[in-house]
Amino acid sequence: MIAIASDHGGFELKEAVKKHLEKRGLEYKDFGTHDTNSCDYPDFGQPAAEAVGSGECDRGIVICTTGIGISMVANKIKGVRCALCSEKTSARLTREHNDANMLAMGGGMIGTLQALEIVDTFLDTPFSEEEKHRRRVAKINNIM
Repeated sequence: MIAIASDHGGFELKEAVKKHLEKRGLEYKDFGTHDTNSCDYPDFGQPAAEAVGSGECDRGIVICTTGIGISMVANKIKGVRCALCSEKTSARLTREHNDANMLAMGGGMIGTLQALEIVDTFLDTPFSEEEKHRRRVAKINNIM
C-alpha cells in the first residue's frame, strides 16, 4: 500500500499519480488534500508519513508546489526516509543507497510525464542491500 498526499500546489500532480498507480494495479491510500483550495502541507504530509513510519503503508509519495516543505514534514516522522526527487537518477539512487521509503516531488517544478517516470523508478528500484548502505541506513534510523 502506498500512502499519497499533497497540498493544493501538488493536488493536480497527485491526481495524475493516483491514476498512474491504478493503471499499474497498485493500491494507495489518499491522505488528501481533495481539491485546490489553499491549505497547509503539514496537515496532509504528516498523516501520510505516519502511515509509512508505522508500517501501515509500505511506501509514500508526497507532493507540494516545490516538494521541499512536505519532504521536511515527512522526515520529521520516525522511520521515514523521504527524498525530494526531480529526475529519475536521484529516484533510483535514493532507493539503491538510502532505502528511501517516501518520495517527495514538486508539482510546480516538474511536468506530469517526468513525475510519472520518477514514480516508476522509485517504486521499481530495490534497495541494494550492500553492507555499506545497510550500515548507513541503520545510522539514519538511529537518529532520534
